[in-house]
Amino acid sequence: MAADTTTVISRNPADPADVLVHLPAPGADVTARTVADARAAQPGWLGGGAAARAAALGAVADAVGAAADELAAFAVREVGKPVGEARAEVARTAAIWRYYAQAPYEAAGAVHEPAAGTGLLLTRRRPHGVAGLITPWNFPFAIPSWKAAPALAVGNAVVLKPAPEATACAQRLAEIIQLALPEGVFTVTPGGAVEGDALVATADVVSFTGSTAVGRAVARAAAERGVPVQAEMGGLNAAIVLPDADIAGAAAHIAAAVAGYAGQKCTATSRVIAVGAALDPLREALAEALRAVPVGDPAAAHTVCGPLIGERARETVRAASRGLPVLAEATAPEGPGWYAAPTLVEKVPADHALLRQEVFGPVAALLPAADLAEAVRITNAVPYGLVTSVHTADLDTALGGLDGLDTGMIRVNAPSTGVDFHLPFGGTKASSHGPREQGRAALEFYTSSRTYTLSPARPA
Repeated sequence: MAADTTTVISRNPADPADVLVHLPAPGADVTARTVADARAAQPGWLGGGAAARAAALGAVADAVGAAADELAAFAVREVGKPVGEARAEVARTAAIWRYYAQAPYEAAGAVHEPAAGTGLLLTRRRPHGVAGLITPWNFPFAIPSWKAAPALAVGNAVVLKPAPEATACAQRLAEIIQLALPEGVFTVTPGGAVEGDALVATADVVSFTGSTAVGRAVARAAAERGVPVQAEMGGLNAAIVLPDADIAGAAAHIAAAVAGYAGQKCTATSRVIAVGAALDPLREALAEALRAVPVGDPAAAHTVCGPLIGERARETVRAASRGLPVLAEATAPEGPGWYAAPTLVEKVPADHALLRQEVFGPVAALLPAADLAEAVRITNAVPYGLVTSVHTADLDTALGGLDGLDTGMIRVNAPSTGVDFHLPFGGTKASSHGPREQGRAALEFYTSSRTYTLSPARPA
């Protein structure tokens, strides 16, 4: 059956009969007009000055904090995020806006001496115009915010196209943001591929987070237009456990990274590489930790693993481990939500899809490695390179022995999941395209550098 591109529908993953959004998709023409309206509003936003932009972003941070309980409830209901994680995401969202509220006061360039003679050479960073943002459903507040806040801070207008499954969250976030900003500076256009394509075809800078296939198409389309583009895509992340590691602590971290939010994070762990003598004790500790993961209603305070986002996602997860030896499996509810049991498998053939493709669910493979060098080779032997977690008590290993890892981020004695919003975020290979997100890197991405030569006037 062909996908319906004319209607935007969002359902509660824990109770699919609960429909949050059912509305007509606006279409390509409306999306293009939205971008045009944003472009008309952008000069006034930039011209209002740094103080006005800083105050507006600070007001958004305050409003997000004030609405924390309501927003967390939206994330639980619309995308099935366990309430503990939902609250943490909302708190991080407020912190993101507060962090970038200081950015308008950052230096926007530099002054240089000329190579010869008198005068000045200046560099200055200026906004692109309209930032087109395409965001996924799994972090419905944090990801739109860590894209929009830096774009707005440096003077761009923003048009956000959220995933259909997170439309209600995006609309509520937009209501909060729009109260602090001039009209037209921040707009949400709901929809799917049609609206996303129209946004990429009209925006002045594009930031995408989602699947690798779509991200590559977005990058190609933006590159053909000559506009800056970044795409954060998939992950097939490994956890390396060395024999000297705290095995119980590593197992707890890995179980959380496999099963937290049903593995629906690009930073989730899907491959566990046990080095040498770590294999047997890790197998036992990790199996025990995964079996103990609480799976169920995302609104319940104790839940770690809630439902998957949809029926198709659940079928993908079930198919990923079919026919493989199962070491451990948690207990999942039968329904009515789209639940799947967190699962650990072993003896996975090297050419198996589980070791080549992102599942985006709570399934992980336990893999042996003779030594650290082999563990690094196994880690790198996939198309993705987002994040690797490493568990060891040897600081020399952590600092020097892991330089061969071809991943954008390395987390030592910590889960693969977790993002520091003030540092660059991104990966290698099929995980990322273009400049990094977050931190100061985002301020550079949403601006272009101009060089000015100022020479003194000479009388004729």
